[in-house]
Amino acid sequence: MADPYAQLLDATIQHLEDLKSRGVRHVAVSSETLRALSQLARAEPKISIPTAPPSPKPAGLSSAWSGAQSEIFAAPAASAAPPAARRLAAPERSAGGSSPEKAAAFAALRERALACVKCAHLASSRKTVVFGVGSIDASLMFVGEAPGADEDEQGEPFVGKAGQLLTRIIQATGLSRADVYIANILKCRPDTPGQSAGNRKPTGDEMATCIPYLHEQIDLIRPRVIVALGATAVEGLLGKTLGITKLRGTWKTYRDTPLMPTYHPAYLLRNQAMSEKRKVWEDMLQVMERLEMPISEKQRKYFLKA
Repeated sequence: MADPYAQLLDATIQHLEDLKSRGVRHVAVSSETLRALSQLARAEPKISIPTAPPSPKPAGLSSAWSGAQSEIFAAPAASAAPPAARRLAAPERSAGGSSPEKAAAFAALRERALACVKCAHLASSRKTVVFGVGSIDASLMFVGEAPGADEDEQGEPFVGKAGQLLTRIIQATGLSRADVYIANILKCRPDTPGQSAGNRKPTGDEMATCIPYLHEQIDLIRPRVIVALGATAVEGLLGKTLGITKLRGTWKTYRDTPLMPTYHPAYLLRNQAMSEKRKVWEDMLQVMERLEMPISEKQRKYFLKA
């Protein structure tokens, strides 16, 4: 059984990871607290670790549905704040939250990914490794293609315009980014030699090299549903190249987990037709039903013509 100091350390790491997922970047610690922790490490007294009270449940659907329907799937304004500045409270957890063993395993996996240099050309060109973000107890997991320039800069998946749109889609279901887990097939931005901007699709070899990290994330999180965002994510997960148009909206299975393919948010930024927004929303309604989430009549009629 872990000693009290190790238990406290694990609990502290988990708390800091939760704060980080909600956009907190600085935590003030008094000198008195640091001295107390130092004494605890030397003395190892027998202490009990209190269970932190659950965070408040996500805000109700009313806030997500305020305003015109088109605003949820519309392209964000250039001056829009990044998702980290607008995150909601962390999800309510089961008694005790994640186990210390699970949190430690996830932290160790993260450290291995951050130090990965298996793809030398990607390791030399990246600014950061974009591991993933969200709750490691999430029932719903989103998997995208690979980091772009914004993600490479900030070290977090889906923070650019497409990411801001994904955030609004998640909020429209009644959840927040802190309730779900978001990751990519590739943890590094694909290099673009000779280009000052733009992205490229990951190669098959790059995806095959990197995907074991995603396998371990899925095995540790154990989501009830995975949503694959776009054709490349579907190809990386299922090895299917039929095209997202033919695959979206139909349930698949990945590592014993139900998987819903749908369009990448970037597609909706390029094609903002109401019919395409409705297709993505129909896919999300299926996800909500599989997760036994409440669905209002207003939600079911979203993006339908009057």
